[in-house]
Amino acid sequence: MKPKSKFVLITGASTGIGYGTAKELIRRGYTVFGSVRKMEDADRVQSELGANFLPLRFDVTDAAAVERAVVEVQGRCNGQGLGGLINNSGINVDGPIELLSIEEIAYNFEVNLFGLLRVTKAFLPLLGAQKDHPSLPGRILNMSSAAGKLAGPYMGPYSGTKHALEGMSHAMRLEFIRYGIAVIIIGPGAIQTPIWDKGSLQRFEGTSYYASLARFYGKALAAGKGGMPLEECSRQIGDIFETEKPKIRYAIVQNKFLKWTLPMLLPQGARDRVLEKMM
Repeated sequence: MKPKSKFVLITGASTGIGYGTAKELIRRGYTVFGSVRKMEDADRVQSELGANFLPLRFDVTDAAAVERAVVEVQGRCNGQGLGGLINNSGINVDGPIELLSIEEIAYNFEVNLFGLLRVTKAFLPLLGAQKDHPSLPGRILNMSSAAGKLAGPYMGPYSGTKHALEGMSHAMRLEFIRYGIAVIIIGPGAIQTPIWDKGSLQRFEGTSYYASLARFYGKALAAGKGGMPLEECSRQIGDIFETEKPKIRYAIVQNKFLKWTLPMLLPQGARDRVLEKMM
């Protein structure tokens, strides 16, 4: 029986779900490689999480930096390969589709979808897609969102990236099964993370969308601030990562029946009417 690698790579580990998951997996005995973009974030997170957090400085949109990270990980994981890859890096380009530039929307896809593909393809051999891999195959957790199934207004680019991520993840699962690499979709709802502090209304002031945007953002901000605590979300991700026979997709949502199960059961027209009232 081959050994199980205790090395895991998490992208976007400086804050939010990536940070919380790194902290949780380290608590469970893993060594976590975490991607960050700034040296100050690398120093801060390593100081906070300790010696079992190994920062990697790369942006998922930078192919050369990703390849350098592969070489670094290969040299530091003691010939074991990776036990897991958690594709968490992501951004949210929000606003009315009519008023957003194609370049802004494309950048959301470049980070959330093509960045995920770039990292996954680069690290596949270390996860087990190679001959005579020294450890058990790793697994891939792709961080989607409730918005990957339930699209709302003013989040078109973000929701579009997550819908695309889910489709790509299903194809990955079917293709990587030959290596024994499981691909799992994680769909968080509102989680208490800094992402809820990043929205901006000022650029849309004076447009016909402004009043509706302000109302919708206010509701989204309240939902985020009252969302699932980061520690609980991270614990659930840790449990999923260690589950022997994982499901294909997990929804990590607080008040799950009202905020996930029921909306998924409602006809699209009924969901639209609820969202229209929010707007």
